[in-house]
Amino acid sequence: MVKKSAVICVIFTLIFSSCASSNAASTDTSAKEPDWIRNPYTKYDRQTNAAAVGNGNSRETAEKDALGKLAALFGQSIQVDEKVSTSYRDAVRNGVIANWSENTASDINIVTSASLDSLVGAEIGEVWDDGRGNNYAVAVLNKARAIQVYSGMIKSYQEMIEKLITMNQGEKNSLEGFSRYQLAASLADINTSYGNVLSVLGAAAPVGLKNGADYRLEAQNIARAIPVGLAVINDKSERIQGAFAKALSDLGFISGGINPRYMLDVVINTSPVEFPNNTNIFIRIELSANFTDANSGTVLLPYNFNNREGHITQEQAENRVYTTAELKINEEYKNILSDYLSRLLQKK
Repeated sequence: MVKKSAVICVIFTLIFSSCASSNAASTDTSAKEPDWIRNPYTKYDRQTNAAAVGNGNSRETAEKDALGKLAALFGQSIQVDEKVSTSYRDAVRNGVIANWSENTASDINIVTSASLDSLVGAEIGEVWDDGRGNNYAVAVLNKARAIQVYSGMIKSYQEMIEKLITMNQGEKNSLEGFSRYQLAASLADINTSYGNVLSVLGAAAPVGLKNGADYRLEAQNIARAIPVGLAVINDKSERIQGAFAKALSDLGFISGGINPRYMLDVVINTSPVEFPNNTNIFIRIELSANFTDANSGTVLLPYNFNNREGHITQEQAENRVYTTAELKINEEYKNILSDYLSRLLQKK
């Protein structure tokens, strides 16, 4: 814990020193163009620093451009896939990362928001205004400090991954087990990008780093081991069942199985709706879908909606109302279930 706290202190120092440096760096308005604009290494030693110059029509845009160009020096290898980044940020926002870390929630939020947006420890060193509306800034990253910080974050996330995947077989073959491996996969992908940063800085990544594919494959194996029973009452041509089955399949689950632990019970009711002076026939559909744990009988995720559609014939009105329900399920149920799965990790 002491070592981990020390790492966090270093990260705090780097992040806040970056902000302070950016605000404190004075703008040089002298007529002579500084040498660092053409070559930042005239100001900063190449052996100990990475540096890049940016420009813009304001100080803010020049600093942003400089930080972007500094990150670009590290190439695409340090970029995190957008889906991974999104799922990880959701986990941070929902308190999941803080919940599975021994660090405080505020520590984790600061570290993750900084490390995914830019290089941790990067700071603005110098700013110059040429007096004609052109602003220049140089972004600098001290290599030794960055190596220390990224190595510390990798160690911290490796420990979190180990904590996530350590469970017995019963815990593993469950929705929570599936979610734990999914989060471990995102952490592993982020750690891979951190390892790439170390490589560019000339340092070796810690031994034993796995990429997210290893954990994602195990999550798929868990999903196949816990099929979800799917029962739909009052369906029409199995359209509603097909929509729910697709949502489950998109997340890696198989619908069906013998005595499945999880059930998705769907009940559909339709009824006529009368509107005076309207020649069309209207049908209302009321749908409820309860995702339950068959072992305990607990409803894990309720889902329901109602809608109405009209047409000149009852058959066409029914077709329309079922089509609308099918489209609604296709558009939103996968995301609703995925969000529920991610929230499972909010409590240990």
